[in-house]
Amino acid sequence: MVLPGAGSSADFVRRAFLLPLRAAGYALVAPQPVPGADLVPAAFRSLDAAAAEHGPRLRLVGGISLGAHTAARWTAACRADVDGVLLVLPAWTGAPGGVAAATAESAGLVERLGTAGALAAAGTAVGWVAAELAAAWPAYGDGLAPSLRAAAAAPGPTPAELSALGVPAGLVAFPDDPLHPAAVAHEWAAAIPRAAVRELPLAAPAADRSILGTTALAALTAARLT
Repeated sequence: MVLPGAGSSADFVRRAFLLPLRAAGYALVAPQPVPGADLVPAAFRSLDAAAAEHGPRLRLVGGISLGAHTAARWTAACRADVDGVLLVLPAWTGAPGGVAAATAESAGLVERLGTAGALAAAGTAVGWVAAELAAAWPAYGDGLAPSLRAAAAAPGPTPAELSALGVPAGLVAFPDDPLHPAAVAHEWAAAIPRAAVRELPLAAPAADRSILGTTALAALTAARLT
Protein backbone atom coordinates (compact mmCIF):
# COMPACT_ATOMS: atom_id res chain seq x y z
CA MET A 1 0.00 0.00 0.00
CA VAL A 2 1.39 3.38 -1.01
CA LEU A 3 -0.03 6.72 0.12
CA PRO A 4 0.08 9.93 -1.92
CA GLY A 5 1.47 13.23 -0.75
CA ALA A 6 -0.61 16.25 0.24
CA GLY A 7 -2.36 17.70 -2.78
CA SER A 8 -1.48 14.63 -4.82
CA SER A 9 -3.58 11.69 -5.93
CA ALA A 10 -3.94 7.94 -6.09
CA ASP A 11 -3.52 8.24 -9.85
CA PHE A 12 -0.01 9.62 -9.40
CA VAL A 13 0.83 6.79 -7.01
CA ARG A 14 -0.38 4.25 -9.56
CA ARG A 15 1.74 5.74 -12.33
CA ALA A 16 4.78 5.82 -10.05
CA PHE A 17 4.44 2.40 -8.41
CA LEU A 18 2.05 0.04 -10.21
CA LEU A 19 4.42 -1.40 -12.82
CA PRO A 20 7.58 -1.57 -10.64
CA LEU A 21 5.66 -3.33 -7.86
CA ARG A 22 4.00 -5.70 -10.31
CA ALA A 23 7.41 -6.61 -11.77
CA ALA A 24 8.60 -7.36 -8.22
CA GLY A 25 5.60 -9.60 -7.53
CA TYR A 26 3.39 -7.18 -5.58
CA ALA A 27 -0.11 -5.83 -6.21
CA LEU A 28 -0.55 -2.12 -5.50
CA VAL A 29 -3.19 -0.66 -3.21
CA ALA A 30 -3.36 3.12 -3.70
CA PRO A 31 -6.03 4.85 -1.58
CA GLN A 32 -7.53 8.12 -2.70
CA PRO A 33 -6.83 10.93 -0.19
CA VAL A 34 -9.74 12.35 1.79
CA PRO A 35 -9.65 16.13 1.25
CA GLY A 36 -10.01 18.47 4.18
CA ALA A 37 -8.80 18.96 7.72
CA ASP A 38 -9.11 15.21 8.39
CA LEU A 39 -6.55 14.37 5.66
CA VAL A 40 -3.89 12.88 7.94
CA PRO A 41 -6.13 10.88 10.32
CA ALA A 42 -7.95 9.54 7.27
CA ALA A 43 -4.64 8.31 5.84
CA PHE A 44 -3.88 6.47 9.08
CA ARG A 45 -7.34 4.93 8.98
CA SER A 46 -6.78 3.77 5.41
CA LEU A 47 -3.67 1.89 6.56
CA ASP A 48 -5.61 0.33 9.44
CA ALA A 49 -8.33 -0.70 6.99
CA ALA A 50 -5.80 -2.23 4.59
CA ALA A 51 -4.20 -4.21 7.40
CA ALA A 52 -7.62 -5.46 8.50
CA GLU A 53 -8.66 -6.37 4.96
CA HIS A 54 -5.46 -7.90 3.65
CA GLY A 55 -3.90 -9.24 6.85
CA PRO A 56 -0.59 -11.03 6.18
CA ARG A 57 -0.91 -10.27 2.47
CA LEU A 58 -0.03 -6.62 3.24
CA ARG A 59 3.71 -6.93 2.69
CA LEU A 60 4.92 -3.41 1.92
CA VAL A 61 3.80 0.01 3.15
CA GLY A 62 4.98 3.28 1.73
CA GLY A 63 4.23 6.77 0.65
CA ILE A 64 5.37 9.93 -1.07
CA SER A 65 6.12 13.08 0.95
CA LEU A 66 3.32 13.33 3.56
CA GLY A 67 2.43 9.74 2.64
CA ALA A 68 5.97 8.69 3.59
CA HIS A 69 5.59 10.44 6.95
CA THR A 70 2.33 8.61 7.61
CA ALA A 71 3.64 5.22 6.48
CA ALA A 72 6.75 5.52 8.65
CA ARG A 73 4.83 6.56 11.76
CA TRP A 74 2.18 3.88 11.26
CA THR A 75 4.72 1.12 10.75
CA ALA A 76 6.80 2.28 13.73
CA ALA A 77 3.69 1.85 15.87
CA CYS A 78 3.79 -1.88 14.98
CA ARG A 79 0.28 -1.88 13.59
CA ALA A 80 1.14 -4.55 11.02
CA ASP A 81 3.85 -7.11 10.36
CA VAL A 82 5.18 -5.97 6.98
CA ASP A 83 8.38 -6.83 5.11
CA GLY A 84 9.52 -3.30 4.38
CA VAL A 85 8.67 0.35 3.84
CA LEU A 86 9.09 2.55 0.77
CA LEU A 87 9.66 6.18 1.79
CA VAL A 88 9.83 8.59 -1.12
CA LEU A 89 10.69 12.28 -0.63
CA PRO A 90 10.33 12.75 3.12
CA ALA A 91 10.05 16.46 3.89
CA TRP A 92 10.77 16.87 7.60
CA THR A 93 11.50 15.01 10.82
CA GLY A 94 9.44 15.58 13.94
CA ALA A 95 7.86 18.99 14.37
CA PRO A 96 7.02 20.87 11.16
CA GLY A 97 9.50 23.57 10.17
CA GLY A 98 10.40 25.75 7.23
CA VAL A 99 9.41 23.28 4.54
CA ALA A 100 6.03 22.84 6.20
CA ALA A 101 5.63 26.62 6.23
CA ALA A 102 5.92 26.60 2.44
CA THR A 103 3.00 24.17 2.30
CA ALA A 104 0.99 26.47 4.54
CA GLU A 105 1.82 29.35 2.20
CA SER A 106 0.38 27.32 -0.68
CA ALA A 107 -2.82 26.94 1.32
CA GLY A 108 -2.93 30.70 1.72
CA LEU A 109 -2.54 31.17 -2.02
CA VAL A 110 -5.44 28.83 -2.65
CA GLU A 111 -7.62 30.71 -0.18
CA ARG A 112 -6.80 34.09 -1.74
CA LEU A 113 -6.63 33.22 -5.42
CA GLY A 114 -8.57 29.99 -5.87
CA THR A 115 -7.07 26.79 -7.23
CA ALA A 116 -6.38 28.04 -10.74
CA GLY A 117 -4.93 31.30 -9.48
CA ALA A 118 -2.74 29.51 -6.95
CA LEU A 119 -1.41 27.18 -9.63
CA ALA A 120 -0.52 30.15 -11.80
CA ALA A 121 1.08 32.02 -8.90
CA ALA A 122 3.09 29.00 -7.77
CA GLY A 123 4.84 29.03 -11.12
CA THR A 124 7.07 26.03 -10.52
CA ALA A 125 9.88 25.75 -13.02
CA VAL A 126 9.72 21.95 -12.96
CA GLY A 127 7.33 21.01 -15.74
CA TRP A 128 6.29 17.57 -14.55
CA VAL A 129 5.61 18.84 -11.02
CA ALA A 130 3.45 21.66 -12.38
CA ALA A 131 1.55 19.17 -14.53
CA GLU A 132 0.89 16.89 -11.56
CA LEU A 133 -0.37 19.77 -9.40
CA ALA A 134 -2.62 20.98 -12.21
CA ALA A 135 -4.07 17.47 -12.54
CA ALA A 136 -4.52 16.78 -8.82
CA TRP A 137 -5.45 20.04 -7.10
CA PRO A 138 -8.84 20.65 -8.76
CA ALA A 139 -10.10 17.26 -7.54
CA TYR A 140 -9.74 18.45 -3.94
CA GLY A 141 -12.39 21.14 -4.47
CA ASP A 142 -13.03 23.24 -1.39
CA GLY A 143 -10.93 20.79 0.61
CA LEU A 144 -7.63 21.78 -1.01
CA ALA A 145 -6.59 24.60 1.31
CA PRO A 146 -7.63 22.69 4.49
CA SER A 147 -5.73 19.65 3.18
CA LEU A 148 -2.56 21.67 2.66
CA ARG A 149 -2.90 23.27 6.08
CA ALA A 150 -3.42 19.85 7.68
CA ALA A 151 -0.29 18.57 5.97
CA ALA A 152 1.72 21.60 7.10
CA ALA A 153 0.67 21.05 10.70
CA ALA A 154 1.30 17.30 10.79
CA PRO A 155 4.49 16.11 12.49
CA GLY A 156 6.86 13.86 10.68
CA PRO A 157 8.23 10.77 12.37
CA THR A 158 10.53 11.52 15.27
CA PRO A 159 14.02 10.01 15.50
CA ALA A 160 12.64 7.65 18.15
CA GLU A 161 9.86 6.49 15.82
CA LEU A 162 12.34 5.98 12.99
CA SER A 163 14.66 3.97 15.20
CA ALA A 164 11.67 1.78 16.13
CA LEU A 165 11.16 0.69 12.51
CA GLY A 166 11.96 -2.99 12.66
CA VAL A 167 11.82 -3.59 8.91
CA PRO A 168 14.08 -2.50 6.03
CA ALA A 169 13.36 0.91 4.52
CA GLY A 170 14.07 2.09 0.99
CA LEU A 171 14.22 5.87 0.68
CA VAL A 172 14.26 8.11 -2.39
CA ALA A 173 15.45 11.72 -2.45
CA PHE A 174 15.97 14.51 -4.97
CA PRO A 175 19.22 16.33 -4.13
CA ASP A 176 17.92 19.44 -5.93
CA ASP A 177 14.43 19.68 -4.36
CA PRO A 178 14.21 22.30 -1.58
CA LEU A 179 10.72 21.17 -0.57
CA HIS A 180 11.91 17.60 0.09
CA PRO A 181 15.51 18.10 1.22
CA ALA A 182 17.76 15.13 0.56
CA ALA A 183 19.30 15.74 3.98
CA VAL A 184 15.99 14.66 5.53
CA ALA A 185 16.05 11.33 3.71
CA HIS A 186 19.60 10.73 4.87
CA GLU A 187 18.65 11.73 8.42
CA TRP A 188 15.82 9.20 8.36
CA ALA A 189 18.12 6.51 6.97
CA ALA A 190 20.67 7.16 9.72
CA ALA A 191 17.97 6.68 12.36
CA ILE A 192 16.33 3.58 10.84
CA PRO A 193 18.24 0.39 11.75
CA ARG A 194 18.16 -1.01 8.19
CA ALA A 195 17.81 1.60 5.49
CA ALA A 196 19.27 2.78 2.21
CA VAL A 197 18.82 5.99 0.22
CA ARG A 198 18.87 6.34 -3.53
CA GLU A 199 18.97 9.80 -5.12
CA LEU A 200 17.47 10.97 -8.40
CA PRO A 201 17.65 14.34 -10.17
CA LEU A 202 14.40 16.25 -9.76
CA ALA A 203 13.96 16.15 -13.54
CA ALA A 204 14.20 12.34 -13.68
CA PRO A 205 10.45 11.51 -13.44
CA ALA A 206 9.59 13.86 -16.32
CA ALA A 207 9.75 11.09 -18.90
CA ASP A 208 8.46 8.25 -16.72
CA ARG A 209 6.95 8.61 -13.24
CA SER A 210 7.62 4.94 -12.52
CA ILE A 211 11.29 5.72 -11.95
CA LEU A 212 10.20 6.68 -8.44
CA GLY A 213 8.86 3.21 -7.72
CA THR A 214 11.78 1.47 -9.39
CA THR A 215 14.26 3.51 -7.37
CA ALA A 216 12.38 2.96 -4.10
CA LEU A 217 12.45 -0.81 -4.64
CA ALA A 218 16.16 -0.68 -5.47
CA ALA A 219 16.77 1.17 -2.22
CA LEU A 220 14.71 -1.39 -0.32
CA THR A 221 16.76 -4.21 -1.84
CA ALA A 222 19.94 -2.47 -0.70
CA ALA A 223 18.49 -1.99 2.78
CA ARG A 224 17.71 -5.68 3.04
CA LEU A 225 21.38 -6.43 2.46
CA THR A 226 22.57 -4.26 5.35
